[in-house]
Amino acid sequence: MNTYPKIYLHSKKTGALRRFHPWVFSGAISKKEGNPTDGDIVEVFDQKNNRFLATGHYHKGSIAIKIFSFEQVAIDNAFWVAKFQKAYDVRAALGLPEAPNTNAYRLVHGEGDGIPGLIVDIYNNIAVVQAHTIGMHRIQEQIAQAIQKIYGDRLIAIYSKSKATLPSEYAKNVTDGYLLGKQETSITTIVENDQKFQINWETGQKTGFFLDQRNNRQILTKWVKGKTVLNAFCYSGGFSIYALQAGAKLVHSVDASAKAIDLLHENLKINNLDDSKHEGYVDDVLKFLKNNTDTYEVMVLDPPAYAKTLAKRHRAIQGYKRLNIEGLKHIAKGGILFTFSCSQVVDRKLFYNTIVSAAIEAKRQVRVLGYLTQPADHPVSIFHPEGSYLKGLVLYVE
Repeated sequence: MNTYPKIYLHSKKTGALRRFHPWVFSGAISKKEGNPTDGDIVEVFDQKNNRFLATGHYHKGSIAIKIFSFEQVAIDNAFWVAKFQKAYDVRAALGLPEAPNTNAYRLVHGEGDGIPGLIVDIYNNIAVVQAHTIGMHRIQEQIAQAIQKIYGDRLIAIYSKSKATLPSEYAKNVTDGYLLGKQETSITTIVENDQKFQINWETGQKTGFFLDQRNNRQILTKWVKGKTVLNAFCYSGGFSIYALQAGAKLVHSVDASAKAIDLLHENLKINNLDDSKHEGYVDDVLKFLKNNTDTYEVMVLDPPAYAKTLAKRHRAIQGYKRLNIEGLKHIAKGGILFTFSCSQVVDRKLFYNTIVSAAIEAKRQVRVLGYLTQPADHPVSIFHPEGSYLKGLVLYVE
């Protein structure tokens, strides 16, 4: 068994690890042995009794260690294969690898799968690996080998896309590229609940598509038949495609990215949808709403994360409030609003209260019809509730 640097915690700071929370904060550390550097595998012990607690990747910063094992075992290829097999087994239990009408899903969801700092998405026969920590990026070859062992010839390529998600001082020396296979094009068409979407795993946002809204896009279809719909922050048009397929009378899609709107129009074509029922706008959503006198019977507000750190949370809350005030002003009486936050530092209660404040200021009576979240292939560890990052409300607006 390898000998790893050792991290000792103050005895009064071991409670979180004993409850299997996967983060060790820098303030909990009493001493270090072995001079660990960013990305190193370390073992964590209770200083008081020298008891082993966990193994993880060490990094400088507030979250000093991200834990991937609570057992003292060798961290070798077999370890990672077993980790990925467990993640795959969850998706198999969900029926995703063999689903007849969906061929895109998340295989690894960070802490939710006991592999903090790593995302792996499957797009038909392509796997896209995205490391959020230096430790995970440094073992990307092992990660690729584990994925290949599980999938075999079902995958033709594994692509590493981590430059944008790694710490800047490390990312400057990182180049995205193929860990397995080499494709002439990075564009493919995926199927999600029988809807088709063109994605580019090299240049698209995140790993290429927002897989976390799959279930919520399906839920939207219950509300849109014969209705006018606004899809704000539409990206490649996920909610727009579903709405049109479900019989929406007219859909307006808004995004600040011209490339996103172009991709949306491609998705209209491959789904053989009537583009006379759709209009796309390249515009800032708040400006679009403020300059627009139209009202909509159904609206989707799905902005990017307004805050990724606690320091920016207050500004984010103000942003969500302003956005939803404008949205509520443009909802027809008896209309439906789907509103979301994907900011992990904004919890469900805070997001809910922010929408309450928006409704008060907009002077609209609002009823909550449903609560929305991420799908099951984006699982949340019961010991890490912070992993429940996607929050949504379905609102009836009088």
